[in-house]
Amino acid sequence: MIADFRQRFWVSLALTVPILALSPMIQSFLGLTETLAFSGDGYVLFALSVGVFFYGGWPFLTGLTSELKQGQPGMMTLIALAISVASLYSSAVVFGLSGRVFFWELATLVDVMLLGHWIEMRSVMGASGALEALVKLMPATAHRLTKGGDPEEVSVEDLSPGDRVLVKPGEKIPTDGVIEEGTSSLNESMLTGESKPVSKGPGDEAIGGSVNGEGALTLEIEKTGADTYLSQVIDMVRQAQQSRSRTQDLANRAAAWLTYIALTVGAVTLAAWLAAGYAFDFSLERMVTVMVITCPHALGLAVPLVVAVSTTKSAKNGLLIRDRAAFERARDLDAIVFDKTGTLTEGRFGVSEVVALGGLDENEALALAAALEGQSEHPIARGIVRGAQDRGLTIQQPGEFRNLPGEGVEAEVGEATVRVVSPGYVERQGLAVNSDRPERLAADGHTVVYVVRDNEAVGAVALADIVREESRQAIDRLKALGIQCMMLTGDSQQVARSVAGELGLDDYFAEVLPDQKAKQIREVKDRGLTVAMVGDGVNDAPALVEADLGIAIGAGTDVAVESADIVLVNSDPRDVAAVAELSAATYRKMIQNLWWAAGYNIVAIPLAAGALYWAGLLMPPAVGAAVMSASTVIVAVNAKLLERFQPKGDAAQAP
Repeated sequence: MIADFRQRFWVSLALTVPILALSPMIQSFLGLTETLAFSGDGYVLFALSVGVFFYGGWPFLTGLTSELKQGQPGMMTLIALAISVASLYSSAVVFGLSGRVFFWELATLVDVMLLGHWIEMRSVMGASGALEALVKLMPATAHRLTKGGDPEEVSVEDLSPGDRVLVKPGEKIPTDGVIEEGTSSLNESMLTGESKPVSKGPGDEAIGGSVNGEGALTLEIEKTGADTYLSQVIDMVRQAQQSRSRTQDLANRAAAWLTYIALTVGAVTLAAWLAAGYAFDFSLERMVTVMVITCPHALGLAVPLVVAVSTTKSAKNGLLIRDRAAFERARDLDAIVFDKTGTLTEGRFGVSEVVALGGLDENEALALAAALEGQSEHPIARGIVRGAQDRGLTIQQPGEFRNLPGEGVEAEVGEATVRVVSPGYVERQGLAVNSDRPERLAADGHTVVYVVRDNEAVGAVALADIVREESRQAIDRLKALGIQCMMLTGDSQQVARSVAGELGLDDYFAEVLPDQKAKQIREVKDRGLTVAMVGDGVNDAPALVEADLGIAIGAGTDVAVESADIVLVNSDPRDVAAVAELSAATYRKMIQNLWWAAGYNIVAIPLAAGALYWAGLLMPPAVGAAVMSASTVIVAVNAKLLERFQPKGDAAQAP
């Protein structure tokens, strides 16, 4: 459709040039009547105008039919009405009726409207690739085990329930299954929202698309194709996309009113002049002037120009608008629901607190833990090492490093035997812990490990998914706008409560699975709130399209980006507030432009109808054209003023 409108615009514009040159009104205005006029020029003008009417005006003529069938006259009806009246009346004048031709008005109106629709489509069009992005999460091949136990590479499509597959460290689980052999930690954050890798072993379920950690696994395939967990998420995204409601365009509503006004005032004008005893050709010209002038050129550009400027402005500020109708709803947001992992938090473990338990201070205990964990690639181990490095601690090289299966790790550091172990190990060994702080941290959702030196618990390290500093600022700013802030996560109640308390959120929902996330958004909407969802993972995709406005963190997965209405390229949650502010500024510009585009009719229509004819005032078509041109210029300049918009707290606001 974009290519079609572009082609129709350029062809119509090329035909408009000779139409303007041959129009008597334009020739008279430019003083070129004797220069450009020639015998038969009226018929040439007629032929060129018929070409513009049918070729350039075809989308509006078919749009008229569609709108009338639906009983909802709008922009297409108004445009089709204006060009049809201008064409029929002007054709009648060419073939003998007394009056003036309006072919130039027909051609320029078609040009401007085609240009407006082309600009609008280019600004708001964007094919959704959400389903394709979801499918890309699944690996294309798998290592199926033969009866002899040898792996063979096959397409995932060739797998059947009951097949056994080998999943090597770092590979994706090919499809849903149950682990037969091996233990490993699976990263399911893309699918379930759980930030912490989940340790799994024989008998545990593995979800297709999750990433295997450090160990090799043998799986028995349980589900394939449409039965898999990921396929069900795909179906939810598809259903939500199909059920999305559309807001009625402001310009269409204005056009509907102008259509009724044009028909009513046009009929009244014709009847009034005939009743007053004036000739039919004079009365008809007054009616045609009213109906043509009622369809302002600027109306076709009022919204598209603002959309184009708004889209460009937002892109420069790292906000990519994918769905304009949803973006316009951002000005009325009552609540914003944030995903936790990767949105409000960094999606990686960090040291939240170190508790000294005797004999060592906090830094010494953390340095010992980092000495051992430096030998591991586990996310918790990396978090401890990163925490020690951030504090500038010296990390010693351990000796005789050993794994304690299911418990932790052990090594020699200096002359001491050091262990970094789970709370369960400390409890089973009966080690004394002279503080209840570690238990309270665990109850608040922190992951706690103990540092044991020579069978004495000397420290506890608490880790948590790190809350982004930008998140605190974003929540404060949104609350200042009167918007409720909530959080949705697959994490535990303790973790969710801790993050919600730290950020001062109005509400939170924990242990929520993907299918429940979309349901949870519906429940929030059922409170009578206009809701936005902000997320970055596959598990967020159904909720993003279920919300009134879906906002994706750009650093997230492709599916979250493709399912969203707006993408935050800079992955900064503070930009969510900028979305609401820009939406409000954009809406103000649209309303202002609609008034500039159609408001002049308050004066122009009565003058065109001849309301002041008794005083010697009768608006000539040329004056009407000049007024319309002026309104078009004003609309364009006013739309450009939106470029001055700055988020609150920055330089200036758009006027």
